[in-house]
Amino acid sequence: MCNNNCDKQKHVHELQGSTGFEGNCSGCHNHRFTTVTGEAIKTCNSHVHEVTFRTDFANEHYHEFCGKTGEAIDVGGGKHVHYLKECTDQENGHKHEFQAATLIESPTEFNYCDK
Repeated sequence: MCNNNCDKQKHVHELQGSTGFEGNCSGCHNHRFTTVTGEAIKTCNSHVHEVTFRTDFANEHYHEFCGKTGEAIDVGGGKHVHYLKECTDQENGHKHEFQAATLIESPTEFNYCDK
C-alpha cells in the first residue's frame, strides 16, 4: 500500500536477468531475478541507482544481492540505461556471477519521433 510518498518516486529502472551457472553437470544450476532500482543517486558526472534483489529458489536455495549500478549509458532519444557486472552473496557454498542492464526509464515517453 502507498504511504503517502507515492508522488515522490521520480527516477527508477526495472532490472531483470539470470545468473551464470554454478556446479558440476549433475548439479549445475542458475537463478533468475527481477526488481526495480532505487532512486537516482547523483555522482560527479552522472548518477547511479541502488539495487537489491533475492533470486528465485532453485536447487533448494536462493541468493541475494545489494549494490549499485554503473553510471548512465545514453541510448538516444533522451533515454539511458545502467550496467551491472557483479556477484550474488554466497549461499549453499557458492555464489553466482551476473551481468545485466536496466530497462530504460519511462518507456512510454518518447522524445525522438516527429509527430
